[in-house]
Amino acid sequence: MNTPYHPPVKRSVEIAGHKTSISLEPLFWEMLRGAAQREGVPINALVARIDAERISCPTPPGLAGAIRIWLVAAASDQDAEGTGAGAD
Repeated sequence: MNTPYHPPVKRSVEIAGHKTSISLEPLFWEMLRGAAQREGVPINALVARIDAERISCPTPPGLAGAIRIWLVAAASDQDAEGTGAGAD
């Protein structure tokens, strides 16, 4: 990817047997693909899990926003693990 600045790209995913479209910037699609690979699950399964988590919130964000938030939080967790005690 040459630049992170790109308009969202719409793709279809299946959640609980229903297809839905999600628009994410290519950077987030790449991050989602990588997260699914690290967790050893298909993208649809990871999106379904994120969807279930967001729905349980008192004021749930939209699905695309929830995915972005989840990805940033996951990346932040990975950074924190890499800089923890004994990571010298």
